[in-house]
Amino acid sequence: MIAALSLNEEGFLTDPAIWNEEIALAIARANQIEMNERHWVVVRYMRKDFQENGKAPTIRRITKNSGVDTKELYQLFPVRPGSTAAKIAGVPKPEGCV
Repeated sequence: MIAALSLNEEGFLTDPAIWNEEIALAIARANQIEMNERHWVVVRYMRKDFQENGKAPTIRRITKNSGVDTKELYQLFPVRPGSTAAKIAGVPKPEGCV
């Protein structure tokens, strides 16, 4: 399924409007993330924040407002947590992410 999605060169959806939870699961699998409820807390927060503000939230914003602290965020998404979570959430790369 992931091959059929329109992704940019960094692996982010080119159209966040096509996102759904099935797509999120496919992207998570491609990034070696096994989703659990805490992952969904982050992903749903990122979707909501993106829809309200027009850009992906930073790690600081996620940890301040989602109920998931920095340590847990890094446990959930061990490799580039902000970027990986944004990919799964179907939102653009957060500002400041490398």
